[in-house]
Amino acid sequence: MLIFVSMEEAFFIPVVYRGTPHQFEATLRHWGYSHAFHVKVGETMVIFERDEEGNYRAVIPPEEKGKAPERELLQVIGEAIESIVK
Repeated sequence: MLIFVSMEEAFFIPVVYRGTPHQFEATLRHWGYSHAFHVKVGETMVIFERDEEGNYRAVIPPEEKGKAPERELLQVIGEAIESIVK
């Protein structure tokens, strides 16, 4: 049985991208033994979840296709998440 629990309170993930500081609003979602960060990047909701190797990968939901943020920005956000969970 899969149980979905959501931490609805938003928090901010600070990053420096191309020399400029940014903060991205995020929520943490739990289900079973897993979790994902839902991060608002501009107008796009991006889901950061663990891959098979335990690293965070950015997933763009189907309804968000065509609005993907820059790949380098997503990498910087993923690295910030990695540092948060350590």
